[in-house]
Amino acid sequence: ELESNIGVEIFQRTPRGVKLTSDGEVFISNARTLIEHADDLEKMFKNDGSKKLNFSISVPRVSYIAYAFSNFASKLNGLDRFEIFYKETNALRAIKNITEQHYRLGIIRYASHFEPYYKEMLESKGLKSTTIKEFQYIILVNKDSPLAKIDQIHYEDLKDYIEIAHADPFVPSLPFAKVKKEELPDIDRRIYVFERASQFEVLKANPNTFMWVSSVPKSFMDRMGLVEKRCIDNKKKYKDVLIYKKDYKFTELDNMFIEQLQKTKIDVYTGE
Repeated sequence: ELESNIGVEIFQRTPRGVKLTSDGEVFISNARTLIEHADDLEKMFKNDGSKKLNFSISVPRVSYIAYAFSNFASKLNGLDRFEIFYKETNALRAIKNITEQHYRLGIIRYASHFEPYYKEMLESKGLKSTTIKEFQYIILVNKDSPLAKIDQIHYEDLKDYIEIAHADPFVPSLPFAKVKKEELPDIDRRIYVFERASQFEVLKANPNTFMWVSSVPKSFMDRMGLVEKRCIDNKKKYKDVLIYKKDYKFTELDNMFIEQLQKTKIDVYTGE
């Protein structure tokens, strides 16, 4: 009945089930926004006009971003009413959280040469992007690992070690198998760990493991007994990109977080 009334096909019906059409995604997103705004108005007046501040962001499993978030959270003590949502996930889910689940902000990470695919997808979803940092991956290892004693690490040096890796690479418009082959090249021993804290615990417990990372705060590495090493064969560049809806206006909390993110990025990447 709804499709008939508005003259748009919201659902695509197949023998395997029902899924949203592209028009349906737009419709559902806007409908949820209207409902959210109505809920906000109701809460505002139920609480004597005192509006609760909201902040929500989806991010990759990245240490300097988590460090920025903890600094951001430490500055919230003077605020009376707020709700904060911080979710670590992959790029696909971060995009969906903004377009479908009402997250305000997202940060996605991708190889720089995949940027055209992401730009096309973000444009089609009505999202804007701002580059936070371009970088090359380095290796994180246990301080007792033999790799920690090598001055110049090559790919060949890694073959006898166990890689700790994420298992959910994603690039829009490209088959998962193709992306996985490029982002997770063949290696004999690999442990897939989705949760960032668990990754560090494995590295701490096993000197025969390593993980590709962007730079990690030195205070954290010292606490966990880890060290960073550069692989001179690795030339690929990556980007961390802030994403949000085109018509979105940054809030007070958004600006507080972005300020901490920029500060932490400078501190971590300059070794301060």
